[in-house]
Amino acid sequence: MQAAQKLRHACRTSLIAVSCVLFVSCDRGVLGPKGPIGRAEKLILFDATAIMLAVIIPVIVLTLVFAWWYRAGNKRARYLPDWEYSGRIEMIVWSIPTLIVLFLGGMAWIGSHDLDPPRPVESQIPPLEIDVVSMDWKWLFIYPGKDVAAVNELVVPVRTPLDFHLTSSSVMNSFFIPELGSQIYTMAGMTTQLVLQADVPGVYVGRSAQFSGDGFSDMQFNVRAVSTEDFDKWVAVAKKQTAPLDVSGYASLTQPSHADAPRTFSSVNPGLFDYAVMATTMSTKAESQ
Repeated sequence: MQAAQKLRHACRTSLIAVSCVLFVSCDRGVLGPKGPIGRAEKLILFDATAIMLAVIIPVIVLTLVFAWWYRAGNKRARYLPDWEYSGRIEMIVWSIPTLIVLFLGGMAWIGSHDLDPPRPVESQIPPLEIDVVSMDWKWLFIYPGKDVAAVNELVVPVRTPLDFHLTSSSVMNSFFIPELGSQIYTMAGMTTQLVLQADVPGVYVGRSAQFSGDGFSDMQFNVRAVSTEDFDKWVAVAKKQTAPLDVSGYASLTQPSHADAPRTFSSVNPGLFDYAVMATTMSTKAESQ
């Protein structure tokens, strides 16, 4: 009796613990979107899951029903060893996967156009341009319109479209902020574009979703979504820093390092992002020659 009570108590405790973990996890990552892109992607994920569950659940139920009905002790179940064809069954067997493909394909077609990475977000607020350079193993964020830059910290105003232009100083990486939406790759000598938006103030975790070497696990950064006033204050404080970011400073940043502390730069050389794109291309050509 005591053993049974202990087993029930353990099962109840385990169920509560698992439920708490699931509920907490739903508020973070892709299941806790904090912007329009993330919400649209969550909707597609839920719609696709619902379409597939519309098939999986009936199949599971029918499997149990068939196993129960055609059990050895059921004398009413008919066994038809010579059965070959049924037009109705063929219609059902082929129509269901056809509808699934049409529904999922239609969602993918519409979603891939609506959520095209460089597609602008509808907003009355002008977008904030941010240049991103992935390095070994850190992230550099340049605000060309504000003439400031930051390493391993991204500060953005809420409800403002964020127009990212991304490249890499070395190997390919993947820029990903789960709460805000789409990830996109950064590649040396190339530029990719991504538009996101944060609608809720808070601190979110950004990371690299592409293994890039020894310091990959340290390649994370905090995204601080703040009010427009607080963002302007952050820019003003950054401009008071004594360290500007020029070509030589950029070359120093490209050297491999681990777990770099966030820091800002008071000014940025004009065209530094274009230099970052071309520098990798020129070095690759020089090595090939």
